[in-house]
Amino acid sequence: MYSAYIIDDESTAIDILARYVEQTPYLNLLGSSTDSIEALMFIQQNEIDVIFLDIHMPKLSGIDFLRVINGKCKVIITTAYTQYALDGFDLGVVDYILKPISYERFLKAVNKIQVPTSPKTDTAKTDSNKASEDNFMFVKADTKGKFIKVNFEEIIFVEGLKNYISIYTETDRIITLLSIKEIEEKLTNKGFIRVHKSYIVALNRIKAVDGNQIVLKDKKYIPLGDTYRTEFFKILDLFMMESQRK
Repeated sequence: MYSAYIIDDESTAIDILARYVEQTPYLNLLGSSTDSIEALMFIQQNEIDVIFLDIHMPKLSGIDFLRVINGKCKVIITTAYTQYALDGFDLGVVDYILKPISYERFLKAVNKIQVPTSPKTDTAKTDSNKASEDNFMFVKADTKGKFIKVNFEEIIFVEGLKNYISIYTETDRIITLLSIKEIEEKLTNKGFIRVHKSYIVALNRIKAVDGNQIVLKDKKYIPLGDTYRTEFFKILDLFMMESQRK
């Protein structure tokens, strides 16, 4: 039996999916919500096997929702829009269903959850390789043909400076020809958050927030932009909850 949860801003869409869940013997609906933040809190506090998630949600979009839960449970996207399919599959969704959804298509997606996994030894090896690949990146240095390996766990913050960025680590300042948006994409799901048009910080390096300033553990002060403030506190609260549970 798989526990399920439905997130959609339209109650009619929830009603249809809830009926499909009830018709499926191995699914058990634990709840639903039209509010993505409310849903996020519920999922963080409960064991859910599969989420049926709409993309266009107020407050927190489906794609951002996927990034926040970071693989905590399986996700099946349910949407009327095709253009987010690649983003969804890049973030590991089980399936991407277009509305209106028939029960036959619903069942086809749900059945993918039951696909048997590889033997544990192979899985462990694959997970280990993937983890090692996900722990670092290479960036181009200011010297032609030179690339620098940057371990994500060593990054304290990133500063955007027009056409290039500075990556501040525990021991170095690395300057590379990337935009702040490009480095933000590379740091997605790695424990970092954009806090200003020119700054990205590591969540585990934050010591305090003082007004419009973020205080890092090395006593460095980073500005907190007004447009990023609300989202910052949402993500920070979730990060603290996860840290306390570990």
